[in-house]
Formats: sequence, structure tokens, C-alpha cells
Amino acid sequence: MRLLVGLGNPGPKYRDNRHNIGFKAADEIVRRYNLSAPRARFQSDSFEGTIDGEKVLVLKPTTFMNESGRAVGEAARFFKIPPEDIIVFQDEIDLAAGKIRVKRGGGHAGHNGLRSLHAHLGSPDYVRVRLGVGHPGEKDKVHNHVLGDFSKQDMKWVEPELDAIAEALPALLAGRDSDFMSQVTMAVQQATGTGRKPHKKPSPDSDREAAPKPLRQDTAPANSPDPAETPEEPHTSLGAALSRAFSKIRGD
Repeated sequence: MRLLVGLGNPGPKYRDNRHNIGFKAADEIVRRYNLSAPRARFQSDSFEGTIDGEKVLVLKPTTFMNESGRAVGEAARFFKIPPEDIIVFQDEIDLAAGKIRVKRGGGHAGHNGLRSLHAHLGSPDYVRVRLGVGHPGEKDKVHNHVLGDFSKQDMKWVEPELDAIAEALPALLAGRDSDFMSQVTMAVQQATGTGRKPHKKPSPDSDREAAPKPLRQDTAPANSPDPAETPEEPHTSLGAALSRAFSKIRGD
């Protein structure tokens, strides 16, 4: 069994907070794969089913973010799920909005939800799907930023990102992290028009100077004067003398 965890805070007050993007990812996965109705256990709303032939348990802890580890640790111990088989969807202020990264193991980087998971799992070796929500620019603004709601403009990337996360999930479950990230990134770029435009391959002759077209033999160069306006060349002095001599002989 694989354990999929969306991090967030319970209740309608927090539903659209940036801090709750992990909950939103879990909701989309449940919807996409038609998992079970929610069941209150493991201090969470829990959902079960199969994805790509693999049994999964999806959790949305109801402990509030800072105590998420209590819920995840309880479920992991009950089903004997090792940390390597736990995937956590979390908000990440150190990534630009709409960016996504998969990280296996490592520190919690000050994220209170991850700090709690570290403590209750006794290991950092779980998988984190880091969902960028951007940084407000100043440390003292972080709290209000993550507990602030997504704007209508934000939803232009949030909705396609969540949809792509659910669609590409089988790749993540199979350990193909790069494929998963690429698919999600491409979906966000297409939805927001932020992707790179395809590079136009230059033609083989594009870097060569255009060769001048050969002139037709019966065509004068473009800058040549009109033959009708070209004066006759004057006779040379020798030619003029010979002409006068022949005229005298003929008696002209």
C-alpha cells in the first residue's frame, strides 16, 4: 500500500489558503480516481482505492498543519508502511508559483508540517511533492502570505496544476519523478502561456550570403544606361585620317 498525504489546515476558513494546496491536490486525486467516501480515522479524513493497480490510502490530516505527523505516523504504523512509500504534497514558498519539484528525503527546510512528519515517522526518507506558491519577498510577510487565499489570477495555474498532478500520478508511483514533473510543468505552461516557444530550426542556407542571380545574355545590367540614350563613341584620330584619305582617292 502507498500512503498519499495532502498537507493543510481543516475547515472552510482555510480551504483556499496557499498553505492548503496539499489538501487541494489530495482532493483532485480522490476525485480523479473515484476513491472511497471519506472516513474519519487516523486523525484524518481518509480515502482508499486503487491507482494503476496499486492500493492507496489518501490522508488529509485534521490535526492542523503543525501536528500533521501525528496522523501520518499513526496510519503508517497501522499499515506498516515504510517512509519510502509515503508521498506528501506540500506548499513551498521557496519555489515560484506554479513550479513543482519532487524530493526524496532530506531536511524539512523550516516547514512545520514536514518538521512534524520527521518527528513522528522517525525518518526523513519519505517523498515530498513541493508545490510552489511563491515568496512574498520579506520574512515577516510569510505567515500572511501562506494563510492568504489564492487569487482569481492564481487559479489560472492552480487548477491545471492540480489536474495534471492527478493525471500524472501513476508516473510518480512508478518512481518516474522526471516524467511526472515534466507533465505537470507542461500543463501549467500551456494553461498560462508561459512555456518556451518552439525553436525554429534555421534553413541550411540561412547563414550564407545570397548569391547574385546570373544575368541573362540578352539583358543589360540594371544600372546600365538605356541603349537609346547611349552616344556613339567618337572616331579615333587615326581612323579619321584614313577616312579622309580614301575620300580623296575616290574623288569625293
